[in-house]
Amino acid sequence: MTTNSKAPAHVNHPTHVRLDTSDKIIRTVTYIFVGLFSLICVLPFWMIVASSFSSESAIRLTGFTLWPSEVSTYSYELLLRSPDQMIGAYVVTICLAVVGTAIGLFIISMTGYALQRKDFPYRNGIMFYIYFTSLFSAGLVPFYLLIVQTLNLRDSYFAILLPLLMSPWLIVLMKNFVKAIPHEITESGKIDGAGDFRIFYALVLPSLKPALATIGLFLALGYWNEWYYSSLFLTSQTEYRPLQYHLYNVINKVASLRNSVAGSNVTLTTELPSETLKMATAVLATGPIILLYPFVQKYFVAGLTVGSVKG
Repeated sequence: MTTNSKAPAHVNHPTHVRLDTSDKIIRTVTYIFVGLFSLICVLPFWMIVASSFSSESAIRLTGFTLWPSEVSTYSYELLLRSPDQMIGAYVVTICLAVVGTAIGLFIISMTGYALQRKDFPYRNGIMFYIYFTSLFSAGLVPFYLLIVQTLNLRDSYFAILLPLLMSPWLIVLMKNFVKAIPHEITESGKIDGAGDFRIFYALVLPSLKPALATIGLFLALGYWNEWYYSSLFLTSQTEYRPLQYHLYNVINKVASLRNSVAGSNVTLTTELPSETLKMATAVLATGPIILLYPFVQKYFVAGLTVGSVKG
């Protein structure tokens, strides 16, 4: 008895789709348009980087250009003159962003899930209260008194961490994301004897990866760009300030020094930068957080799509 070792007569080979002339023209025009649009988006960032390495005199003479006519790193030298303060500012900001984003995601996801549960009797009233706070607020003075006197959080990083943990808009966004999860998943968990938290942690939370990435990026950007609460609640007694507030203070000190020197008719050996210092500040402030976006881009785009459809 012999076996037939011949190869099968019909083998599926990959076929190449042949495009007609109109399809090739449309695809070429689309590539050119996307390429030009990407270049337009990149050029401002490149101009900021180039201007940060330019001298102040060159900026005054030729304006902002795509390539520095006179290279200078004096603005970065001023910003990095106290490296321990800069490193401390980065550490504080990164810790606030990581801790605040993690806690905020956990609270927002639980809130959105609870408000979406049909067996939660008070969900409409609580949702109205959350939405009402997005339209009206008590104002700055009651908020300041709450943080400083009631909670006693002056000169504490919790004064920055707590107000940014969650917002009404992010709760509504998470609630819309949870709508995409079938209710049968919750019912199956109940049939298997799982509790509410076990259902949320084991069944619902893994299905919310696009939502977690989208809202997490918003939370991280909020903590990274925060400077206003720092100016309100952190005084000179705080050793390290968040990055944005630290850079803001450096710019103000240089501007104050420029004004005092101009008023006293004293000539400096080196011109204090103004525009180039702002550009260098923008590079140091936005550079690290830009590196985060490629890791969450896939979930971010999917999350925005789901939120728009289910809204």
